[in-house]
Amino acid sequence: MLSTLQSAWKVDELRRKLLFTLGMLFIFRLGAHIPVPGVNTQVFADLVASNTLFGFFDVISGGSFKNFSVFAMSITPYINASIIMQLLTVVLPSLERLAKEGEEGRKKITQYTRYLTVVLAFIQAIGTSVALRQALVQPTVWHYLLVALTLTAGTAFLMWLGEQITEKGIGNGISLLIFAGIVSRVPAALYQLVEYLRAGTVNILSVLLLVIIAAVVIAGIVAVQEGQRRIPVQYAKRVVGRRVYGGQSTHIPLKVNQAGVIPVIFASSILLFPEQIARFFPGSKIANWYLAAFGWGTFLHTLIYALLIIGFTYFYTAVIMNPVDIADNIKKYGGFIPGIRPGRPTAEYISRVMSRVTLAGALFLALIAILPNFVLLATRIPNIYFGGTALLIVVGVALDTMKQIESHLLMRSYQGFIK
Repeated sequence: MLSTLQSAWKVDELRRKLLFTLGMLFIFRLGAHIPVPGVNTQVFADLVASNTLFGFFDVISGGSFKNFSVFAMSITPYINASIIMQLLTVVLPSLERLAKEGEEGRKKITQYTRYLTVVLAFIQAIGTSVALRQALVQPTVWHYLLVALTLTAGTAFLMWLGEQITEKGIGNGISLLIFAGIVSRVPAALYQLVEYLRAGTVNILSVLLLVIIAAVVIAGIVAVQEGQRRIPVQYAKRVVGRRVYGGQSTHIPLKVNQAGVIPVIFASSILLFPEQIARFFPGSKIANWYLAAFGWGTFLHTLIYALLIIGFTYFYTAVIMNPVDIADNIKKYGGFIPGIRPGRPTAEYISRVMSRVTLAGALFLALIAILPNFVLLATRIPNIYFGGTALLIVVGVALDTMKQIESHLLMRSYQGFIK
């Protein structure tokens, strides 16, 4: 591993990309400590400590929300805008035509995503400043506007930062920003765990059990993220002029977890939003009933959460993987699946295989998402924010980044990470 890193460092282009990525991530972490003007940050710190939803936001933002810095909303509006644009691409024919126009079409869709990100960020910033107005030093209209514009500018800057990493650095910039935010919480979590041990709140057996569970979960995430079902495809020979094309065998890789972490984000947003609304009315009987029956950690919440993740996994996989288009492309280039007729039978076969593979990925995502509840019951360690979802993001981004470094090394005949 060390010799591989030394070989990677000797490549000038790869070294510049790595240094550029590290520099952008340093700017991201620096901005996480610049507070929004006119806000009492201690009030926000208390809210994060007592609220599950805010704790989740704080993990994704790498502590920026707790400090209520200029990056408090993190890159969440950009993620939401990207998801909305992907769904609209399927619904609106004009966007579908743009997506099929190649590089120019993708550039226009990216531009629309940026505009939508700014709009969503401003709406979310206004809602955040109004809902948490007790933290404002002077709750006036101008202060609301100042906070909203500052948060929107921070999100827009993070969007630009992520695009720069993708273009000039290593890995996917947006994913690396989320990765850096989650990993930055690890030292604080370890310190808190040590304090629990010193105070006698937890014992060493609970910590060892937590380490074992984390190791098993990471191994499972790697196995599922890399797992795929390969559908064989045979291309017939074609004679064009004096040249012979085709005649080779290949395969269609269907990943077990094709949807990634998107279904978890969908399900979390749907369930946590009404819970947060209910917390704004602590004296209401309806709100108290909802929190008691459907609050975070209850049986009904966990069950609905898992079912929503499974449903969204199927939905999002169907959005990004169209069996009819795959079958048409195979038929267009003279290919066929052995034993399956081209056209509609091929599409039905791919759809049937994809449904079975997606079921395994959906159950895996649901298990990972509800894992913190079972870990809390098993270890009795409170405030486990670094749970299954965070591990899923961290391991997935690490694998993708390693693969990109691997491709750079293999192009120069170096031995890479993966053996």
